[in-house]
Amino acid sequence: MPTNFTVVPVDNAGEAGNSAAAAEEGKPASLGNIFQEEAEEENVQGLNSGDEGQGESSPFINSDSDGDYYYEGKNMALFEEEMDSTPMVSSLLNKLANYTNLTQGVREHEEAEYEDGIQRVAVRVPQMGTFIGVYLPCMQNILGVILFLRLTWIVGTAGILGSFAIVSMCCICTLLTAISMSAIATNGVVPAGGSYYMISRSLGPEFGGAVGLCFYLGTTFAGSLYILGTMEILLLYIVPTATVFKEGEDEARLNNMRVYGTCCLLLMALVVFVGVKYVNKLSLVFLSCVFLSIMATYAGVIKTVIEPPEFNVCLLGNRSLRNDKFGICAKTEVVKNNTLTTELWSIFCDSKYPNATCDPFFTNNNLTEIRAIPGLLSGVIKDNLWGEYAPAREPIEKKSLVSEQDPDTPTDTYKPYVFNDIATYFTLLVGIYFPSVTGIMAGSNRSGDLRDAQRSIPIGTIMAIVTTSIIYMSCVVLFGACIEGVVLRDKFGYSVKKTPVIGVLAWPSPWVIVIGSFFSCCGAGLQSLTGAARLLQAIARDGIIPFLQVFGHGKANGEPTWALLLTVGICEIGILIASLDAVAPILSMFFLMCYLFVNLACAVQTLLRTPNWRPRFKFYHWTLSFLGMSLCLSLMFISSWYYALVPMVIAGCIYKYIEYRGAVKEWGDGIRGLSLNAARYALIRLEEVPLHTKNWRPQLLVFCKLNSDLEVKHPRLLSFTTQLKAGNGLTIICSVLEGTYMTREKDAKTGEQSLKAAMVAERTKGFSHIVVSSDLRDGFSLLIQSAGLGGMKHNTVLMAWPAGWKQAGDSSARRNFIETVRETTAAHQALLVAKNIDHFPSNQERQKEGTIDVWWIVHDGGLLMLLPFLLSQHKVWRKCKMRIFTVAQMDDNSIQMKKDLQMFLYHLRLDAQVEVVEMHDSDISAFTYEKTLMMEQRSQMLKQMQLSRTEREREIQSITDVSRSSIKRKKSSRLGAPSLNTPCIPEEEAQLIHDRNTASHSTNEKAAGAPPDKVHMTWTKEKLIHEKNKHREGMGVKDMFNMKPEWENLNQSNVRRMHTAVKLNEVVVKNSQNSQLVLLNMPGPPSNKKGHENYMEFLEVLMEGLDRVLLVRGGGREVITIYS
Repeated sequence: MPTNFTVVPVDNAGEAGNSAAAAEEGKPASLGNIFQEEAEEENVQGLNSGDEGQGESSPFINSDSDGDYYYEGKNMALFEEEMDSTPMVSSLLNKLANYTNLTQGVREHEEAEYEDGIQRVAVRVPQMGTFIGVYLPCMQNILGVILFLRLTWIVGTAGILGSFAIVSMCCICTLLTAISMSAIATNGVVPAGGSYYMISRSLGPEFGGAVGLCFYLGTTFAGSLYILGTMEILLLYIVPTATVFKEGEDEARLNNMRVYGTCCLLLMALVVFVGVKYVNKLSLVFLSCVFLSIMATYAGVIKTVIEPPEFNVCLLGNRSLRNDKFGICAKTEVVKNNTLTTELWSIFCDSKYPNATCDPFFTNNNLTEIRAIPGLLSGVIKDNLWGEYAPAREPIEKKSLVSEQDPDTPTDTYKPYVFNDIATYFTLLVGIYFPSVTGIMAGSNRSGDLRDAQRSIPIGTIMAIVTTSIIYMSCVVLFGACIEGVVLRDKFGYSVKKTPVIGVLAWPSPWVIVIGSFFSCCGAGLQSLTGAARLLQAIARDGIIPFLQVFGHGKANGEPTWALLLTVGICEIGILIASLDAVAPILSMFFLMCYLFVNLACAVQTLLRTPNWRPRFKFYHWTLSFLGMSLCLSLMFISSWYYALVPMVIAGCIYKYIEYRGAVKEWGDGIRGLSLNAARYALIRLEEVPLHTKNWRPQLLVFCKLNSDLEVKHPRLLSFTTQLKAGNGLTIICSVLEGTYMTREKDAKTGEQSLKAAMVAERTKGFSHIVVSSDLRDGFSLLIQSAGLGGMKHNTVLMAWPAGWKQAGDSSARRNFIETVRETTAAHQALLVAKNIDHFPSNQERQKEGTIDVWWIVHDGGLLMLLPFLLSQHKVWRKCKMRIFTVAQMDDNSIQMKKDLQMFLYHLRLDAQVEVVEMHDSDISAFTYEKTLMMEQRSQMLKQMQLSRTEREREIQSITDVSRSSIKRKKSSRLGAPSLNTPCIPEEEAQLIHDRNTASHSTNEKAAGAPPDKVHMTWTKEKLIHEKNKHREGMGVKDMFNMKPEWENLNQSNVRRMHTAVKLNEVVVKNSQNSQLVLLNMPGPPSNKKGHENYMEFLEVLMEGLDRVLLVRGGGREVITIYS
């Protein structure tokens, strides 16, 4: 058994005094409570990181409950009952101060330290500032493979001006995106998760999931890009002899890239799997390599002013030659006074002898050597201002030199010319260059490790973009001012002995660039694999895409094992492409899509002016976000319109998938606010102009009855609603619970959940609503009057026919139905009443044949004609034919009526068979009198039963009073037996009878003298005889149980109504008994309330013998028109 102790701490006198006081009050503390706090602290690391963030489910940062909270103070006793839901400000501020902003599974897990067999996980407090946490990571991610391997080629191809335009567009795009990102990142606490978190929480789970996956694919293909760059450096510049494939230079190069790239990918994946901490520890080394390479480049530019490098380029005429195939740029050379042919002669001629037959271009043009790096002061900048685009497999030429060439002789591609490997044009260069400015999210991805994320992210990101933009723009100008044009356009450095062009410029050695760029690409590839896997894990753990949930699992320390495997698989696709120039536009599209939605998120939040939109970063405006969004979209289509469609299609498919199958998340996103604004605008516009007949459609208010278990009693009513609406217009499914809202609040919520579940099961699109009212009639009236909002209000009420109204012990069902009919008529709303609703087809059934029969007896707006057309649009009723019956009287021309009706249907564009049924005047049959007599007898009996209720209540009250007086006498005299003349009723039963009686009287008072609704009565033989004798003597009414037909005393109005119902029913049953659905005009209740008790009888007779019937009562306006 648990042992209780009274613990009195002695460290603090005040606390000891309080504890002693608590001990004196007899409040012991158990061991479980003493060590509960320690257990909670040790269990913090065991929280499931897959749950939603704390900030999403609560307006406070730490919304965890404090367990059994007990408040002993007296100063706040007024609020002590609400302390659990509304904590004191002091405790809230304490939680805010202790918040660490650490998200499990996102930041690096430290190694477990084992001490005495207990595993302890050390969590570091975030200490990184702006420079280390944001600025340097952004610099490392922005500066990379494109700078070292492609920027010189872009400058040579597009020219200084074109390259400057490309760099400016891309840098402005990222700067505007960074401004929008800074506004979002400073609008509250940003947990780790980067752009995915910001987009999903700003634009909702659909956009967040779609763009998050695009960002993930972009990061994954970025890993492919960096690995291909690493392999290009390795195979071209470091170990050019380590090739597996030899035949066909271009194909061999691509195949070698595939083989070595796959091996490199597997090695990097193994490093990431073993531990990300090794990658993080090497990140400083990789960053140092980037800065050393850039410093070497600037040093080389300065050195060209003093002494240009000794790198020469060999030109044959005006064509650049690959000097890795030969040593001397000459046709012949003099060796020991002998003229000998060179290696070039052997390449261009069929033999090494001077009289050999040579290539015409080689024969007609001379060989010249020019400096590869003329220097900053050489004036080469003038030649490099404009671009020189060329098709694929065309040799690179210096346009300022003239060469003799036979136009009919094709260029031999096997000669050692430097060729363009791909066709070049401006838009292609934009797509290839853009990956060099990505990486601006590196700071926001580390928001969980920052000391002050809201200050560091804007400053660090914008400063990194400004710095890298200056570096790129200066490099564009310096490359064009220092390097010869033919060398700039030499992508792989073939003309400078297979040395990277930027390495030729660097000082002190090209190997600084080679080694620096190699390690830089390796580090960037490792970080891309790490970041992509963690991003996929974050998306999977959010649960918005069901089929990705398996990738949310990982190792015990949270490492994303399954996500890493998928990332490696997708990355392998990029490596199999084997071309850096082909992969770069792909990831450009994905990143541009991501940046586009970051700008969109900021613009939407700013324009909506949501109360929670209060960024600390003030230097933003919605026009800047809109400009950034437009620029991102333009760059996507400028780069490649068909590449741009790929991420859009992927994002669209993911969006629709999340919308259809994804988990329901409510993150307070801007799209929801945009929807609310659009809905408000639309509702206001709807009320400004009255609805035209052409736009009229049934906006349904469906009265759905719940059973005792608060489940939907007639689910087929929802099926019929779906078939009638087909998802269009307004549908409100509602029900009324009897009682008070305070006592039935849980029942109301449970009932609403049942309605929603039934709507989902029956595929009914609409809204559900439960009203709790002291009286069912008042609840129905309230819904008819107030359901809907503004211009989106219902115009039609749908309900099931109260089938058990005859068997009911009281008349409430009958009166509720009749009052509903009256109120819908008064509100100018249409009414649809379905008889035998449980026999109606479900959404899965198909009516293969049959007819929908419309009995058009009176015209009340044309709703009878419109409903079959709407039903025929649904697959359940699509194969049913429509028939319209109308009734002709004795003085009507039935032939002309049929022609007129057919012409009317033709103008209405409705396909239906027309029938005119003649009903001649006939004498009222005996059957009609018999039905009328039975109806009036039943009504009279119900009236008498209601009148006798007051006397029964008085009898119950007298029994209650006598029992109470007997109990009091028994208590006072303490006698064992009661009086023989006094009914002996226990006190509890008497109290129960009294309570029921009191409730009954209160109900009568509410009714203000109206006859009671319910009759609770148990008929015995003696009671029946007593009632019959009493009615004979007191009221002078004939014995209603032995009453004989006396037709002359019947109400003639009821007889005529019954005659119409009987005759019309005979005609309807004769013609439509086998139809799938019968639509009938619903007659209105009598204007005076004296005859309303017979109204239900008339409707029963009218529908007798028919299975599926829909009674239709118009709303008093035309709902169908012949005009277009």
